[in-house]
Amino acid sequence: MSTRRAALDDAPEVIPLLQEAIGSIAYLLTGASDDADAARRLTDFFKQPGNRVSCDHIIVEERDGRIAGMLVAYSGNDAQLLDEPFLARMRRDFGEAERHIVREAMDGEFYLDALAVDEAFRGQGIAKALMAAAEQRAKELGFERTALIVESCNERAHGIYLRSGYVEADVIRIGGSDYRRMVKEL
Repeated sequence: MSTRRAALDDAPEVIPLLQEAIGSIAYLLTGASDDADAARRLTDFFKQPGNRVSCDHIIVEERDGRIAGMLVAYSGNDAQLLDEPFLARMRRDFGEAERHIVREAMDGEFYLDALAVDEAFRGQGIAKALMAAAEQRAKELGFERTALIVESCNERAHGIYLRSGYVEADVIRIGGSDYRRMVKEL
């Protein structure tokens, strides 16, 4: 069992987990038209610094020589800056039409953006270990609060977050779906 920051060569294992975690948000972020295109675009972003899904912002949990889970986390203070590469790519690929990414992370909090555990490793405490690693990183960086969102219909994840000390703050709408915004004081 090993929790660590992601490395560039982790992309083939991390990107499918990232896609599972963010679902249709992958299309909104990348402008992709199908899963394969989204995977290619997310891989490009994973390998580049300065965006929300850069490997610099991803923590992984390894088990049996494989990446069993991943969590994307970053400073809410940097959220708009970290979304700019996505907006720039969409403008480049699809024109100058008004592009907007719903702001999920707020100033003053460390944001847990996406979390996924490989199906073969579920039920082994990996999500909790990843969240604990992110919360420790938040404390090291001087944050007193973490936050995340969970799709309103995802009761399993919602329950994990509640048991981990997160409380509901409000609801936000992204891509036609409602998400519960949850926070935890550290």
